[in-house]
Amino acid sequence: MRVASIIAALLLVAVSGASFVPAAEQIRPYLPEAALALSVVVLALVVFQPRRGATPPKPPAEPAHPAPRQPEANRPDAEVVHFLSMLQERGRLVDFLMDDINAYSDAQVGAAARVVHAGCKAVLQEHFTISPVRTEPEGSTVQVPAGYPADEYRLVGRIVGSAPFSGVLVHRGWKSDKVELPQLLRGAADRLPAIAPAEIEVK
Repeated sequence: MRVASIIAALLLVAVSGASFVPAAEQIRPYLPEAALALSVVVLALVVFQPRRGATPPKPPAEPAHPAPRQPEANRPDAEVVHFLSMLQERGRLVDFLMDDINAYSDAQVGAAARVVHAGCKAVLQEHFTISPVRTEPEGSTVQVPAGYPADEYRLVGRIVGSAPFSGVLVHRGWKSDKVELPQLLRGAADRLPAIAPAEIEVK
């Protein structure tokens, strides 16, 4: 179709130029009609010819949106600090352990220990299911079975041979059957959460 358009345009130029040639007196009366017809043909070819290889217009590019920031995964160290903060909040454990108790009397230390005991016990009972490893009274004779869990028993004294062992229960031990700590998403990669905020009284 492109070649036909070029040929028609050349014929139009040739017909137009023939009007200036002296030898074309015989066809001169027909030149305007021929020129008009060729002009119509050229115009039709230009308007209606299909565009080969034309690519469809691209849709406008959407503005770039920053990817939403994903919170960091749970970090064990951050969860440990958070649990310590709960012991501090409910039982003032960190205050008690970090303070120099030598400056206080036994009665003052005992009174503070009661507060620490009550608050920390409440936190443990709220987030852990804790039970003794052995239910017998301390001081009683117990049997340690063969294949015992190594993390549940600590054998002291004269140990000869292999289990089962017989011995005196010095400490019942503790184990946890369930843990329900709150999930904590660490906000910043370069710092741990505070155990307890500094309290400022603004005046």
